Amino acid sequence: VVIGAETESQQQRVAELYRSLNAEMVLTDPATAELIKYVCNAYLATRLSFINDVAELCEGVGGDATDVMRAMGLDKRIGPHFLQPGPGWGGSCFPKDTSALARIGQEHAVPQTIVEAVIRVNDAVKLRMIEKLRDLCNDSFNGKTVAVLGVTFKPNTDDMRDAPSLTIIPALVDGGAKVRVVDPQGKCEGEALLLNVSWHDDPYAAVQGADLLVILTEWNEFRGLDLSQLAQNMAHPRMADLRNVYSAEDARDAGFTAYIGVGC
Repeated sequence: VVIGAETESQQQRVAELYRSLNAEMVLTDPATAELIKYVCNAYLATRLSFINDVAELCEGVGGDATDVMRAMGLDKRIGPHFLQPGPGWGGSCFPKDTSALARIGQEHAVPQTIVEAVIRVNDAVKLRMIEKLRDLCNDSFNGKTVAVLGVTFKPNTDDMRDAPSLTIIPALVDGGAKVRVVDPQGKCEGEALLLNVSWHDDPYAAVQGADLLVILTEWNEFRGLDLSQLAQNMAHPRMADLRNVYSAEDARDAGFTAYIGVGC
């Protein structure tokens, strides 16, 4: 619990409200408290952008980002958290807090160059995902039917704020693809944000006759799918697993003729 207040008595009065949590407390001034919030989220976003940069390097040199990530996580100085490559980060905190920290740095002539780079990397990752999908579609989305599993920025929420899907799906639609979307909660917010797509409840129905399957959000509902049935239902069984839920071997054994993950 971080409490920022001008005087020690104010800090203690607010701290008393949280005593029952038995949590560690940091009592400080308002400016420092604000920075703590921004810096913590900026650091986590940095880890994600870093591993996405590494994932692209792995693809270039023939390495496996999953193994790199696992080895890094075993190093106690680093730890395993926020090192999962994917289609970019979004949500309510990381985008606004990284932007706020970068802006504060600019306003005070202390540029936060690492954070600024983290933001640029994240924007570039989303565009790189689009190109990976385009490659799977023989360089054109036009006339293709694409089934997308997951549109929220993370599982177990209906939150669509700055979700990678808001960049990736419009690119598919603008390129001439027919997009079918499945998400356990995403329709609530996503229906108004993702135009010219059709919403489905069943992944197996959504892939019927499709040319490409894209996994964008790693909902548990998408982790135990019958890949063989999915492949059989598709006109062209191609998978873009942008969360590395399944392995290339799993996809090939199930009958998918093409598979891409992130960093592998």
